[in-house]
Amino acid sequence: MDNRLLEMLVCPICKGPLELQRHEQVSELICPADRLAFPVRDGIPVMLENEARALDAPSPAAPSVSAVRPA
Repeated sequence: MDNRLLEMLVCPICKGPLELQRHEQVSELICPADRLAFPVRDGIPVMLENEARALDAPSPAAPSVSAVRPA
């Protein structure tokens, strides 16, 4: 994903910054404030709330591993 695009994108819910995370073949934009992961499909971020995955839910790259919560 283009770094310029990443710098312009914000969370559609809280308007906070996003972090790009790559898991094997899957990329997601993470909103730490809302604890949501927005998918990136074919290099295009899907910034829809109903497409976001809660960080407490299993990762699409590793369905048997749950997300780690900060202490």
